[in-house]
Amino acid sequence: MSSLLRKITERQPALTESLIELAGINSGTLNKAGVDDTGRLLGKTFQQRLGCTHEQVQLPPYLLYQTDGNELEHPLGDLHLFRKRPEAPLQILLSGHLDTVFPPDSDFQQCDWLDPQTLRGPGVSDMKGGILVMLEALSAFENSSLSSQLGWTVLLNPDEEIGSPGSASIITQQAAHHDLGMIYEPALPNGQLAGERKGSGNFTVIVKGVAAHAGREHHLGRNAICALAEFITELDRLNGQREGVTLNVGIVNGGVTTNQVPDRARCRFNIRTRISDDELWCKQQLQRIQQQINLKNGISLNLHGGFGRPPKSLNKAHLSLFQLVTDCSKQLGTPLVWEATGGCCDGNNLTAAGLPNVDTLGVLGGKIHSSQEFINIESLVHRAQLSTLILLQLAKQPNRWIRHRKPTPQELSNET
Repeated sequence: MSSLLRKITERQPALTESLIELAGINSGTLNKAGVDDTGRLLGKTFQQRLGCTHEQVQLPPYLLYQTDGNELEHPLGDLHLFRKRPEAPLQILLSGHLDTVFPPDSDFQQCDWLDPQTLRGPGVSDMKGGILVMLEALSAFENSSLSSQLGWTVLLNPDEEIGSPGSASIITQQAAHHDLGMIYEPALPNGQLAGERKGSGNFTVIVKGVAAHAGREHHLGRNAICALAEFITELDRLNGQREGVTLNVGIVNGGVTTNQVPDRARCRFNIRTRISDDELWCKQQLQRIQQQINLKNGISLNLHGGFGRPPKSLNKAHLSLFQLVTDCSKQLGTPLVWEATGGCCDGNNLTAAGLPNVDTLGVLGGKIHSSQEFINIESLVHRAQLSTLILLQLAKQPNRWIRHRKPTPQELSNET
């Protein structure tokens, strides 16, 4: 075991070089070309180093409501699945995402060193660094004598940063055929693991009014922006009314000129929930506000979207897996604990599908989703060693972790 971990340490320069190359490819979620370039590069590397099968899956387009109420299709990058030993007794799903929050026109496109141990760059922590941690750990594990006891699937999706709308069904499908999940989101800012997570919903409101000349016939107009402003005010008042529920308006637009009463307005907002019952309460409140606005003469407000990620709570199976991870971290001299967080990720989706998982096995860094995103470069090695040790411990006692799940297609084939 010590030799495997030591070889990972020797890989530090190569990991750093690979990360800088990956971060230099813009893979903002809606930049399909860049996301696919990232997927192709990683696909080639995974196959060469791991000798695994590779499946590339096209996803449906992402539909986004425009101010005029029409839907605009945005093509998404491909999803990638890598598999090894689907017939093994224990099956692990390792998950990561190819996309970042930085579009092609962002000023943040390249890496630079803040100091000898701190690299700043787009997606270095969230989560191109995490994908390299996953790859390095699997490579080390494949060189161990225990590898035959454990089969794995790697899922790399292109749309996690917008809630995984295109890949959610595949995540759920894959969860059904695996025993445990390992997700490579970055560690919390203090280096610890995320435990319980809030749920999340994304919504769009489209308001239609009546256009009119702002001077001559202002009285004939019905101002869509003003109606939307009332909706937003009522929405914001919901904050603090229910423990753990937050509502945030993120995008607002409408109108074309100041001398016309605007007849179109749009806002997009996000809701975070603490428990599953929060969703019903939020839906009731949204319906109440919608009905209130629609009583206005000449105003029509329509609500689109919904809750895509339920809250992640920790059951007995989750806690057992967390204990294994913390035990492994102690062996490496970096003891970890888990903490609740308001963020959400594909770990929410896996939990909803019944798959126990740890979802912050990625690198240490900070200021993600900003132009100051950085990584502690040594964490590439440290976290790869942690995941290697986790995989080795799972493979030592595979029967302990097997759950009641749907058999993989390979297992069904073997039975017949």
